[in-house]
Amino acid sequence: MTLDLRRIFATDNSKLSIEGSLDMSDVDIYAGFPLKKPVRYYGAVVNESSVVTLNLKIDFEFTAPCDRCGVLASECHSVTIDKSLATSLERQESDTIIVVPDMQLEVDELVYSEVILNLPSKHLCREDCKGLCIKCGKNLNEGECGCDLSEPDPRLEKLRDLLKD
Repeated sequence: MTLDLRRIFATDNSKLSIEGSLDMSDVDIYAGFPLKKPVRYYGAVVNESSVVTLNLKIDFEFTAPCDRCGVLASECHSVTIDKSLATSLERQESDTIIVVPDMQLEVDELVYSEVILNLPSKHLCREDCKGLCIKCGKNLNEGECGCDLSEPDPRLEKLRDLLKD
């Protein structure tokens, strides 16, 4: 969606509402497609006393295997964007200002970028996920497996010898 902002930049105390969705189900992330449902966004571009701002809320559902136990889990996330819009900048770059030299704003590109930047770095099925047994691979969220975990890992035997002295 491309927004024409000429009327907003030209008229003080004006407002343009934004609402839409973006299908990102074909975006390959972490060797999978975790954005199965459309990404929804809503907000407004507002000109208050010749200062044009963009306020946008983005909601998306991230569905992927849990990083500890591998069970497929979904989690809802929200991103809020509050930025000023300008037709040009005197300085090179700014994190708080979006430059729109032709007074056109590509909302879908902005939403796409913000979703990618705000994807979770750690995805768990639940906060207290116990993960998998290191010996047999059983999901410990379903109960104990009965493995004897007191037997040390043979790869660490040399380190244990250093601690004896």
